[in-house]
Amino acid sequence: MLPTPEVPSESLIRAAGMRVTRQRVAVLDAVTTRPHASAAAVLESVTLALPDVSHQAVYDCLGHLTVAGLLRRVTMDGGPALYETRTRDNHHHLVCRNCGLVVDVDCAIGAAPCLQPSHSAGFVIDEAEVIYRGQCAQCAAAASSTPVSDEVGEA
Repeated sequence: MLPTPEVPSESLIRAAGMRVTRQRVAVLDAVTTRPHASAAAVLESVTLALPDVSHQAVYDCLGHLTVAGLLRRVTMDGGPALYETRTRDNHHHLVCRNCGLVVDVDCAIGAAPCLQPSHSAGFVIDEAEVIYRGQCAQCAAAASSTPVSDEVGEA
């Protein structure tokens, strides 16, 4: 569940059995307003609201909120971890190869785990992560409008 005016971050944190702190509220609010944010981006956002917050406090809050199920930590291709508030719904992501834009996309087929592997190796599967890669509309439009040069450089 996302924080809303009807269900503020404080209520979600309390319902998760956690103590409500200014740092936790600021971190949850930052990720709510900027889904798929890196820890560095969350830190930047939180320091606008709480200028004296420590880096460690933000990283600790990200970890605690993730363990509590209020945030989801997503990693892609060895890049920095990204955080989002859309949890427990087994959705997937679209990733632009050019600009790095990450967009949520609902499960490809039906209910979780939504993809059945050809071989489960005895695993009891409860989640599948799919990353679709390509170009976002803006990058694709920019690429199609860039003229291709057919000049050969001199050696």
